[in-house]
This record gives sequence, C-alpha cells and structure tokens, in this order.
Amino acid sequence: MSGDIPATVLTIDLDAIAANYRLLCAKAAPAACAGVVKADAYGLGVERVAPALAAAGCTDFFVAHIDEGIRLRGILTDANIHVLNGLPSGLAPLFADNRLIPVLNSLAEIDDWSAFSALQETPLAADVHIDTGMSRLGLPPAELEVLAGEPGRLSAIRPAYLMSHLACADEPGHPMNREQLAAFRRVRAALPGIPASFANSPGIFLGGEYHFDLVRPGVALYGVEPIPGQSNRLAQVVLLEGKVLQIRDVDTPQTVGYGATHRIDRGGKIATVAVGYADGYIRSLSNSGGAYFSGVRAPVVGLVSMDLITLDVTDIPENLSRPGMPVELIGPNNPVERLAQDAGTIGYEILTGLGARYHRVYKGGGA
Repeated sequence: MSGDIPATVLTIDLDAIAANYRLLCAKAAPAACAGVVKADAYGLGVERVAPALAAAGCTDFFVAHIDEGIRLRGILTDANIHVLNGLPSGLAPLFADNRLIPVLNSLAEIDDWSAFSALQETPLAADVHIDTGMSRLGLPPAELEVLAGEPGRLSAIRPAYLMSHLACADEPGHPMNREQLAAFRRVRAALPGIPASFANSPGIFLGGEYHFDLVRPGVALYGVEPIPGQSNRLAQVVLLEGKVLQIRDVDTPQTVGYGATHRIDRGGKIATVAVGYADGYIRSLSNSGGAYFSGVRAPVVGLVSMDLITLDVTDIPENLSRPGMPVELIGPNNPVERLAQDAGTIGYEILTGLGARYHRVYKGGGA
C-alpha cells in the first residue's frame, strides 16, 4: 500500500464466489442453482464474475434489464439468460436476436411474446412470473385467474419456469413465507407441468420445500449473509483497503469534519483516509462506522465527506497507524453486513454502491 499503489484497493475473490456457488448448489440439491448477476454482478464486475460462475457449473443467469442481458450475452455465448423486468413493448425481436428469456409479468406481455413466437413458427422460451404477495412485478391475482381459466394462452410459447419471489425470506419465522408458499403451490396446481423457481438467497435457507426446480441466489454468491445473524459458512468475497493519508495529533479540544458533529475533548490522534461517499462509503456511516488496523477497530468520527473519512486512532498502536499504512474498510474484521448494520442499511446497498474510483484487483478464477 505504498509507492505508486492507489490509495484505496478493492480486491474481489472470484474463487470465493465459485465456492459460495458450490455451497448453495449443495444446499439446494436436487434443485438446480442459477446465478443472479444484475447490477453489474452486485457491483463486483459482471465481466469477471459471470465467467467464474460459469466455470463453476452455472448455466442459468438472471439480470434485471434487457441491456444487462445483451451485455451478458457478449460474455457468455451458451448460458440461459433470464431478464426479470419483463418484455418492453416492441423489443421482442431484440430478445430473440440475443437469445434472452423474458420473465413475463402480465397477460399483456404473455400475449405479446406469444404473438411474436407464433410469427417465428417455433415456441420461444419465457418465464411466467406470478405475484404471490410482493405487489410488485408478476401477474396479479385477477390476471392469474384469467390465465388459469385459459391455459391455451401459453400454447405458443415454451414456459421455462413458473416463478415468484419471496418478500420476507430473510426472516425465517415470518408468517408471510408460509402464506406465499401456499399461494405458489396453488398456482402450480392451476398451471401444471411447468418447472418452478421460487427461492432467492435467503429462501434457499428456509428448507427444501421452498426450492422446487431452480433457486436464484444473488447476494449470497457475494459472501453476504442472507439471513441476519445466521452463520452460513459463506466465503468472504470483498476486501476493501484504504490508506492513511495523514495523522493529526490533537492536544486541545477541537471538532472534526463538516458540521463539527464530533468534538474531541481529550488528547488524541485523528487519521484521514482516502474514501468517501463518492466511492460508495455512504454518509450514514458518519460517527457510526469503523475501520480496522491489523484487527483493531478505529471508529469513524465526524461526517463522511465526498473523498475522505476521519478515524479516531488514539488507541491504535503507533506502528499500525502511520501515514501510508493500510486500513481495512471491508474484510474479515468488518464484513459487508456489519458495515451495512453500522450504516442502517442492507448489504445489497453497500455492494452495489462500491465506487468506480477504487483500484480493482481480481484474484482466483484465472484472474
């Protein structure tokens, strides 16, 4: 962390992602296991993550938008690529040209894909998404009732999966998990013969009855515990290390940072580190986050600014906290979910917000 090495380095362990995929496969077996790589593989770089997953045996991938699907098709020529946000009007030819599988979220989308499929004179693959309680995407109950009464509306397409999405799987005891499972089973009975996909990352840990034919892990692939407080043996994927720019000795009462939100009333030392909210180290970590010097925690004091944070290193041994020394922002001592807890958010937001200014290093996976 000296010389010409950048001030902040983000190391992404592709072997750890592959290990997490294999662990989730074993947990979900005999169901198949997909890989969710939307939002640039949760901020970690889909060009590197997707091939690592494919090498580990993943054949089905989920993205959110069609442009993500087209980008992924340029990386993986043989994978099944599912696009969660549906079939925008007029874009059916683009889906077909890139061999993308739309997740159909309404009767209108089903009818549009069926009409296009009929013109091709061959049934084209699609997933049918049923809303079982999220009130977000998917066929609502009224449209599902129509589809159940007219199953021939699916005759021109090849349904790959009947799917839904859990709302509260990260709370294993939440009654909505059982309610959604019962609703999904009713849908399967009304539309028999279609493979089913229901479980997201935390849903995998709810047990085999939630697995069906395909599970769709996202955040768990990247080392974040899908169920808070529950150890799941996932490998850590991300290491974010900053560098101390300056140490300031404080011998009189002073304030720190914008807004003077932290006051030092005793002698001490403040370290300034080159990371800020422009890098995804979000502002809610002000006066609540922490970083680690060789396993010893130093609290964030003062407001997180655009490019800098300040740490109270009064109790850090001097040989560990000199200018140029590394400091762990995310890593074994401070995993993503702990940083998220300090910020009052979730690990998903921390991962997907990791900034473009970091010097990125990939290890493993033939990197």
